[in-house]
Amino acid sequence: MAMASKKVAILVEDLYQVLEVWYPLLRLKEEGIAATLVGTGLKETYNSRDGYPAKIDKSINEVKASDFDGVIIPGGYAPDILRRYEKVVDFVRTMHASGKVVAAICHGGWLLVSAGIVKGRTATCFFAIKDDLIAAGAKYVDQEVAVDGKLITSRKPEDLPRFVREIIKAL
Repeated sequence: MAMASKKVAILVEDLYQVLEVWYPLLRLKEEGIAATLVGTGLKETYNSRDGYPAKIDKSINEVKASDFDGVIIPGGYAPDILRRYEKVVDFVRTMHASGKVVAAICHGGWLLVSAGIVKGRTATCFFAIKDDLIAAGAKYVDQEVAVDGKLITSRKPEDLPRFVREIIKAL
C-alpha cells in the first residue's frame, strides 16, 4: 500500500507540546501521508502550552478507528486532558486492538495507561511519568525510542526525528 493512502490521527487538546504536534504533522505530510488533527470536540482550536493554536480537522465524535492506519499522542499536559474522554480512550484502545500504529511521546504515555495497552509491552516516556507506565505493567526503557510491534514510544522533543522515522517505517 502506497504512503499516499495512509492516514494518521494526531490527538490534540489544550496544553499540547508544540513540537510534538507540528513536527510529526509536517513530516507525515512530506511523506504524502494524510495527517488529521483530532480534538475532543469541545472547540475547534486548541492552544499549546505556549499559546500556539492548532485548529482541528475533526472531533473525536466524527472519527472512528477504522478511518486511520495510526494514531499519534503528543505530550505536554494535553494527554492528561485527553484521557478524561472515554471516546478518546476507546479510540486509542481500538486502534491498538486492531493492530494499527499507536505512537506516544513524552506525557502521551498517560493515555496509553488509561487505554490499558502497556501491560507487558516495552515502552519509554518522559521520565516524570515512568512510574505510571511501570505501575501499568510496561517494561520501561530509557532510550530515544521504543518499538514494540506497532506500539512506538519516545521520551521528549529531541527524540522526534527517530520517533517519526519509526512511525513512517511502521506504516
